[in-house]
Amino acid sequence: MGEIVAAMATCHAPQLFTYPPDEDHAQLDASIAGMRELGKLLDETKPDVILFLGSDHLETFSMSCNPTFAIVAGNRAKAEFAGRHYDLPIHREMAEDFLSKLVGRDFDIAYSEDAILGHTYAVPFEFLIGGRPIPVIPFHANVYLPPLPSPKRCAALGRAIAEIVAERPERVAIIASGGMSHYPGTWKYPQPEFDFDYWVIQELEKGNINAVLDLTVEQLDATGNTELLPWAILLGAIGNQPGELVQYTPTWHHGHAMMRFLPAREKAAAAKAELPQYGGLQFKEGGYQFYVHPPAEAYNLNKLLFDVRHDSDLRRRLLTEFDSVIQQYDLTGDAIDAARAIAEVGTTAKVSDNAGRIVNAGAHPLHALMSLHAVHGEMKRLQRDLTNQN
Repeated sequence: MGEIVAAMATCHAPQLFTYPPDEDHAQLDASIAGMRELGKLLDETKPDVILFLGSDHLETFSMSCNPTFAIVAGNRAKAEFAGRHYDLPIHREMAEDFLSKLVGRDFDIAYSEDAILGHTYAVPFEFLIGGRPIPVIPFHANVYLPPLPSPKRCAALGRAIAEIVAERPERVAIIASGGMSHYPGTWKYPQPEFDFDYWVIQELEKGNINAVLDLTVEQLDATGNTELLPWAILLGAIGNQPGELVQYTPTWHHGHAMMRFLPAREKAAAAKAELPQYGGLQFKEGGYQFYVHPPAEAYNLNKLLFDVRHDSDLRRRLLTEFDSVIQQYDLTGDAIDAARAIAEVGTTAKVSDNAGRIVNAGAHPLHALMSLHAVHGEMKRLQRDLTNQN
């Protein structure tokens, strides 16, 4: 009989790879240390397979096709980000079993043989799994392109996953990658809801998983926490198991959280003030506030931003042959200004400063921010090339 022997949740901030100058590097070090601490659970429990619950920042999937749930069930799990490449073995037989049995339980699961995964996977592959030779099963949940699955639906999926694990012989570790509060690409980027994060942590340490599962996706969007949806899958799989905070790092734009749930261990009782519901946050009505589905008329702009993130030659052309790129993607009006905001990425104090111009033209905020980072890196390479030529 199979068993979930380890369960943990972690952040996956890309800054942990890039160490940009606008970050406190001591904070990044602390987050990496927290991830490495979680990695010790793999040594302690010796799982046969890791079920990796991740998401996508519109880098693997796009507006051409973005599944609600998907399994990568090929032979290898490949992830790429910031010049780093990962190639881990997939437990293919178990992945295919999950696929067929979840569909049989009325969950519509998409499938990929060879999707290239992004930093949601790459960062924990580096700092948490850390080269341990354990097969993985990458599982995707849509957390940024509405409509999103509800926390309750994700938990129901988690319960189905646990049932399938119990039918099999493997010892399984579950890693949920995401969170906590952050608003990349939006005007609220420098204003995370840290108190909400602390409240969620408080409740999960009690084993009150309904603190997450009773939230709506609009409330998760309002708190910068749609990445808690992979956590909801994990919580559904393990039930009301009290968690333990390993590390919480409040950076200027992101709450990095690392928690362990299984194996359970005794915790020293800590006397601390109880936070009010939602950390005191008052929710407003009105649907998604930050990550809405982009308008159809902005498709060409979003297509450019997706391509820019994957094509170094296109990034170089955007910097050196701007007009030809505009013509290639048939951009007009505000979309041209959005593309120019990307090409001007090195002229502002922070890489994120130009995101507003891009989002105002109809770009998805994640496309806006991640494209700026990609082109910023290309701009620095172009400057080095020009210096070397002289």
